[in-house]
Amino acid sequence: MRLQHECLYCKKQLTGRTDKKYCNLHCKSAYQYQKEKERPERFYNKVDNQLKLNRKILKEYNKGGKVTIRSSVLLEVGFDPNFFTHYWKNQKGEVYLFVYEYGFLKKTENGKEKYVLVTWQDYMDK
Repeated sequence: MRLQHECLYCKKQLTGRTDKKYCNLHCKSAYQYQKEKERPERFYNKVDNQLKLNRKILKEYNKGGKVTIRSSVLLEVGFDPNFFTHYWKNQKGEVYLFVYEYGFLKKTENGKEKYVLVTWQDYMDK
C-alpha cells in the first residue's frame, strides 16, 4: 500500500493511519465530486437529457394538439429525432415516434422536410 502524506483534496499534511487519504468527510466528498465532474458525461445522462429536451421542444411547439412545422425549426433549437421513447403506427402505416406523450412524424411536403406533431390520445392504446 502506498503511503499517503497529504490530503488528496486540500493537500494538508495528514496525521493518523498510514492509509488515510483525506483530512475529513468534507474533503473526501469534495474530492469525489470534483473527480466525477471531470469524467465525460455518462451515456444514461446523455440520453435522459436529450429526451427531456425533445419533450420540452415538442410541448412548446405543439399547442394545438396537431401541428405541422418545418423540421429545421425544431432542429435549430436542439431537437434530435433519434431520441424517442416509443412509437405508434396508424391505419395508413405511418409510424409516429413519441417522446412520452408528444409524438412526431417526419414528412416531405413540396420538397420541404416537415414534422407533424401530435399528442398521445386514448385510442392509440388499442
